[in-house]
Amino acid sequence: MTASNGTAATLPPRGDVLLDVRHLVQEFVLRDYGGVKGGVLQAVCDVSFELHAGETLGIVGETGSGKSTLARSVIQAPPPASGEVIFQGQDLVRLPRGALKAARRNLQMVFQDPFTSLDPTWPVTRIVEEPLIAYGVGSRQARRQRVRELLDLVGLDPARHGARHPRELSGGQCQRVAVARALALEPKLILCDEPVSSLDVLVQAQVLNLFEKLRSELALSYLFIAHDLTLVRQVSDRVAVMYLGKLCEVGPVRSIYSEPLHPYTLALLRSIPDPDPARAKLEPASVIKGELPSPLDPPSGCRFRTRCPRAADRCAVEVPELRSLGDGHLVACHYPLSGGSGPEEGGSEPHVAASSVGPSRVAAAETDT
Repeated sequence: MTASNGTAATLPPRGDVLLDVRHLVQEFVLRDYGGVKGGVLQAVCDVSFELHAGETLGIVGETGSGKSTLARSVIQAPPPASGEVIFQGQDLVRLPRGALKAARRNLQMVFQDPFTSLDPTWPVTRIVEEPLIAYGVGSRQARRQRVRELLDLVGLDPARHGARHPRELSGGQCQRVAVARALALEPKLILCDEPVSSLDVLVQAQVLNLFEKLRSELALSYLFIAHDLTLVRQVSDRVAVMYLGKLCEVGPVRSIYSEPLHPYTLALLRSIPDPDPARAKLEPASVIKGELPSPLDPPSGCRFRTRCPRAADRCAVEVPELRSLGDGHLVACHYPLSGGSGPEEGGSEPHVAASSVGPSRVAAAETDT
């Protein structure tokens, strides 16, 4: 699984469940301000998923879908309004502060902006050493040796870059420092919140290859958040699609990209630019219209129904639950694109055959039928 060839690796063996998120809800109370009415913003609503040891789970969705809030809720920053976050057999939501700090040694995060996530007043060595100091790991000499090893591991020369400040580094170098800091305590799981979105394409590939190299060498697991579906396909074993705070589809990467079951997933795949102009002209620009509804007042029933071309009366009154349609592929839709009946015709929708073609060919396949 490398970023350079654009193909995902074979799904690793199903090991023990490392992270088990159950019915997670995250809410924020907004006050009235400047004539704008406040209310309760439900950023994450009843989200459940599992992540296995050695696995990379990609989380995708539009801006405002709740991806970053989900990641922050997992690490209890801030704690969720309700639900369970079971990591290595412990429910982080109910742990006292001291036990939560101990559990966080194995649960680290790499943030989106490599510049603002690093202290601009500290040199690189101090930034990477900080987790070791916070947890009282080793002597000063041992910590310095550990920092040198970590910088070497992420491809930075300690002698050349160790004394520099973030402003003296490129974006890719800063993100490598952030990765080294996340690895300092030898975690089992790293949550990556759009870690390459602010980097140019070449640097993106380098950082993604670094993530995969580290996963192989250190037996890491990743929760990888991004809005770029092509990127997520390259790095993930499974993909979870979020819309307005809820999961609408979860499945193996090959199944999600070759045979999407939810209309929203298909719309995301169709939004990927196609380099072939002839094929691009055959495809609609989008299958959905309108803006993302406000999380202060989400639609009843299915939250996607106000933009869905397949919506029916049932969608307005009944919340679709995630259900399995085989091979670990789950969808929260009353009328999935295959394996179910449409809202009007009572029969199966046009079936998108599973294949090794890219997302644009998936869209064309459905259009041509």
